Amino acid sequence: MPQLQLPMFPAGLTPITNDIAFQQQEGKIVYFHGHLPVFQHEEKDVQSFRLFTSQLIANRTVRQRDIVQAFKVPLGTVKRYMKVHQQYGAQGFFRQSRRRGATVLTAEVQQRAQQWLDEGKSVPEVARETKVKANTLHKAIRAGRLHSAKKKR
Repeated sequence: MPQLQLPMFPAGLTPITNDIAFQQQEGKIVYFHGHLPVFQHEEKDVQSFRLFTSQLIANRTVRQRDIVQAFKVPLGTVKRYMKVHQQYGAQGFFRQSRRRGATVLTAEVQQRAQQWLDEGKSVPEVARETKVKANTLHKAIRAGRLHSAKKKR
């Protein structure tokens, strides 16, 4: 016969629901089901936090608002990471973010832009010649993909 578990937690635990609680100790967050620890992660490990809380919600162990109230995170954030969990599963929290490449500043355009910059043309002039935004050229200069000519005084 199943035994009823009372919603009792050891001192120092913060309840999420009547059955689930967490404790912050020695730089770690430990999650408990009653008196039993069920998961832990480093305090600064945001990906693991997002994964575990999303799994709790997906398994209907807690509600979204329980996470919002217990951890003081915005509801929109909880919903966003539930969507990540639904679309990509656990690996969605640990994948590298995708970055777009420099599709406008192709090798050919970059070479022509560098020639004009070496000739002493200004960034706005080179932008008009190459039909690339000046902001894109400035970013390439800051990133070291282009170098501008030294200003004459």
